[in-house]
Amino acid sequence: MHMHHGAPLTELNETAIIQWHAPTPPSYWSIDIEDRDPSLSRYPGLMALHVIFMTLAFFVALPVGIAMRAVKHSWHGLVVVAFYSLCALGCASSTLYTKLTPDMYQGSTHASHGYLVLILSLCLSAVHIARFFVRLYAFIKSRSKFALKPFWQNVVLGHNEAYEVTAKYSGLNVEEPSECDVAEMKPLRLPDTSDPLHVRRNPPQDLDDTDDDEISPWVNNSRSSQGAIHYTQSSLSEGVVFEADSNSSQGSRHSDETLHDFKLSGLIEPQSPLIRISQGAFATLERALIFAAFGMTLSGIVVYTGGCRESYVNGCLAHLIKGGIFWCYGLVTFARYLGSFSELGWAWNISPTGEHVSAEFVESLVIFIYGITNTWMERFGIRSGDPYTTKQVQHISIAVMFWFAGLVGMGIESRRVRRWLAAPAAAAVGPAKASEPPSYRGSFNPFPALVIGVTGAAMSAHAQTYLFQVQIHELWGRLLLGFSVLRCFTYFFVWLGPPRSILPSRPPTEALASFFLACGGLVFIFSTEEVTIAAMRKGRDDMMMFLNVAVAITCFAFCWAFCIAAMKGWLKSRSSHHFLRLSAP
Repeated sequence: MHMHHGAPLTELNETAIIQWHAPTPPSYWSIDIEDRDPSLSRYPGLMALHVIFMTLAFFVALPVGIAMRAVKHSWHGLVVVAFYSLCALGCASSTLYTKLTPDMYQGSTHASHGYLVLILSLCLSAVHIARFFVRLYAFIKSRSKFALKPFWQNVVLGHNEAYEVTAKYSGLNVEEPSECDVAEMKPLRLPDTSDPLHVRRNPPQDLDDTDDDEISPWVNNSRSSQGAIHYTQSSLSEGVVFEADSNSSQGSRHSDETLHDFKLSGLIEPQSPLIRISQGAFATLERALIFAAFGMTLSGIVVYTGGCRESYVNGCLAHLIKGGIFWCYGLVTFARYLGSFSELGWAWNISPTGEHVSAEFVESLVIFIYGITNTWMERFGIRSGDPYTTKQVQHISIAVMFWFAGLVGMGIESRRVRRWLAAPAAAAVGPAKASEPPSYRGSFNPFPALVIGVTGAAMSAHAQTYLFQVQIHELWGRLLLGFSVLRCFTYFFVWLGPPRSILPSRPPTEALASFFLACGGLVFIFSTEEVTIAAMRKGRDDMMMFLNVAVAITCFAFCWAFCIAAMKGWLKSRSSHHFLRLSAP
């Protein structure tokens, strides 16, 4: 029960705490570290080994393996073996610790949930194993004599899938373009008049054809680009030649036009929706393992320290789940800033693949699901007929805000709904004269930022029993509010200059916003009632200490995320250059 009368207390009232919460029973932490009995044998080193092995497996080997799998690196299999080896060592050390230590926490589900995560990872690895045997079977069927190099390239690495499109071309001769040059490649669609089929397939078209601007009025009309890379295509049988044009007085065309022409020429082959959906589902589940491991980390800390028991359960779960969501949300936002998900257009860029699902739609969907579930969870453990407390009304109203604001956010991201909203204006002038403004290029959905900002502002004023609890709630509430303000600044600047390239635009406001969001989620976890009371008992109720610890952990996590993203980009650039050098015999 929150005290809604008088000022918050500055000194602990142990008598009042005992009235509402039973004394905390002994835990693994207490018997191993805090109240260790020298006459008894304890094995905290085994638990430390479990933590180290599982951390290396899920937060080091797994992200590195995901990055290597994305670029089909030859060491991916070795990293997978390292991942499962670390998992086996972690499970062995925890099992041995459990056998040698009395059970201090009846009904713990940490181990069972952990095994479910491992089973999911094994299922995902089974897909790789099945693909390996399919390639092995095809290799055996197609070759009578074994050769190590083709076996390694086609069966182990699967490069026959990565470069199958290059077998159609010959005479590929290119200079290695820079990152920005690749984004501005464009075709000089010069037809071969001797080939009627080619003329019908690629009709003559001027580079500055105004029809393109009428169809897509939001296209960048600037013709002042310098040093753009162009390519000419004489015929499919003669291959493709890229030429550097340093005297580009006519400039370069827009990135999405370039991608369209790549697809026409065959350099980028369209995939069926089923393949794209299956690949997207696989990648999502694989990355979800990292967030599941973070959840298991929180669960393991709770079990080892003996927290979240009896009357503390509901409040503890609320802080851990909600704070954990904001922490993960901040990491994903920082990954978007670095350029992750740029193939979907989520890095404030133009989608190279033409994907229609925006990041703001996914954010709104998560907010909607979060709200619609939490609306009913606040009354868990309450007897039927009990009146609604002030605290319950506060939390339920926030959940309802998430529910309906997320629903509105999803509606705004729907292209069909956007057409409905624009129908009156389009009908007034006629569809032929209606053209989309440049702002339609991006997504400017303020509702995800709105609900997080309002949540932060509300929680900054959340009544608490003790002054330290009030201060720490103010801290993470203001951090969430800072994310909301910075996201609005992102929309403001991107509205002034909508994305015109397939490359990530990296708005600096998003770097700060992601940091505020992740750090706010971590402080949210630290504001759990048991943690704040334990800090006050030990004289650790210092706001600067809590903030600095949260900032340090967030900076470390961001640094590691940056290293993974940079490594993946480096490996991808090397494989892309190798792809450009390949030529069919």
